[in-house]
Amino acid sequence: MGALFALASSISYGLSDFLGGVVSRRTSFLRVAFLGQLGGFLSTAVVAPLVSTTAPATADLAWGGLSGVGTGLAMTFLFRGISRGAMSVVVPVSAVGGVALPVLVGVVVLGERPTPLAWAGVAVAVPALWAVSRGRDTTGDHGNAALPDGLAAGTGIALQYLALAQAGPGSGLWPVLAGRLTAIVAIAVLSRLLVRAVEEPARNSRRAGARAGHGLAAALAGALAALALTCYLLATRSELVAVAVVLSSLYPVIPVLLGIAVLGERLTWKQSLGLGAALTASVLIATT
Repeated sequence: MGALFALASSISYGLSDFLGGVVSRRTSFLRVAFLGQLGGFLSTAVVAPLVSTTAPATADLAWGGLSGVGTGLAMTFLFRGISRGAMSVVVPVSAVGGVALPVLVGVVVLGERPTPLAWAGVAVAVPALWAVSRGRDTTGDHGNAALPDGLAAGTGIALQYLALAQAGPGSGLWPVLAGRLTAIVAIAVLSRLLVRAVEEPARNSRRAGARAGHGLAAALAGALAALALTCYLLATRSELVAVAVVLSSLYPVIPVLLGIAVLGERLTWKQSLGLGAALTASVLIATT
C-alpha cells in the first residue's frame, strides 16, 4: 500500500510542477512559489482536522516545519530556474539530487536496508530521472546559471522528504500543515533576498484578469503539492524512506507526458529511454 501512496505522490507532484512551471514563465517565480504554498496551506487546513482531531506532538510539528523550509527552498529555486528558460537543467539536477541524498541518508544514517530488488530499482531510477528530465537544450547561456538553482532545489527536496518522514504515525496531517506555514515564511524571506532577481515575467502580467488567473493556477499547483506530500507521508508509514522517496521522485515523468499531450512537444530518444527505465524502476521497487 505504501508503494501506491508513493506513486500517487509522484503523479500529484508532477501535475503541480507542470502547472507551476507553466505559470512561472508568465509571471514572477516568487509570486508563483508564494501563492502555491498559500494554496497548499489553505487546502491542508481544511482537510487536516477531518483526518485527526488529536493534538500532535511538538516534535512532529517541528519535523513538519523543517520539511516546509526545504519546500520553500526547493520551490523558489526550481521556479527561478524554469522562469529563466532552463528547465532542461534545473529539473533533472533537482530531481536527481532530491532522490540521491535521502537514499544516502536513509541507508547511512537511518540504517535502512532495502531489498536487492529495491536497490536495482534505485539504480535504474536515478539515471532514468536524469534522462527523462533532459529535454532539448534551449537554455543558451542560462544553462550554467541555472545549475546552482537545480542544486539548491535538490537540497530543498531532500530536506523536505527526510524531515517529513520523521513525523510520527499518529500525527495525522498536522506536520504537512506546519510545513506549508514554514514554507510560506521561507519563501517570504527568500523573496527579500532575491527580489532583484525577478525578471521580465514579473513585469509583463499587467492585466488584472491575467494576474488573477495566474494566482489561481499557482494556488492550485500548491494544493496539488500538498496532496503529494500527504501521500508521501502516508507512504513512509509502511515503506522505507529510501523506497518512498524514489517512487515519489518519479514525478518528472508527468510533466514530460503532459508536454507531449498538451503542449505538442516531442520526445528525444534519451527521454524515451528514460521513460521506459522509470517505469521499470517503479515496477521493481513496488513489487518488493
